[in-house]
Amino acid sequence: MNPAEDYILNQAEPFRSILLHVQSVIEHKVPDIDLKFKYRIPFYYVEGRPFCYLNQSKDYVDVGFWNAAHLTKNLEFMTTANRKMMKSLRYRSLEEINDKVLLEVLKDAYSVKDKKFWK
Repeated sequence: MNPAEDYILNQAEPFRSILLHVQSVIEHKVPDIDLKFKYRIPFYYVEGRPFCYLNQSKDYVDVGFWNAAHLTKNLEFMTTANRKMMKSLRYRSLEEINDKVLLEVLKDAYSVKDKKFWK
């Protein structure tokens, strides 16, 4: 098992379930996605470029997007949490996950995957 999968499986509930659900959605819906362990968290890459990350912190799970500056869909569901360039979907329970929103943000992020990190 790779370190990114270990990270996910070693989280306490409800975070493990949230991470496993998001992992499943990402891996089934994003073409050519590659899960790596970077910056001590699970980080997805597409065509060798950073795409998104999963991070359990405090009482939530962040699904952060690398090219967030270029995203246009469902921004009202995303948080910057005092970050200048990163945006993320934040979940505190499995029930909070709206798969429709998650899929739309993933599709939006995939459409800008070739753009630079910052505008």
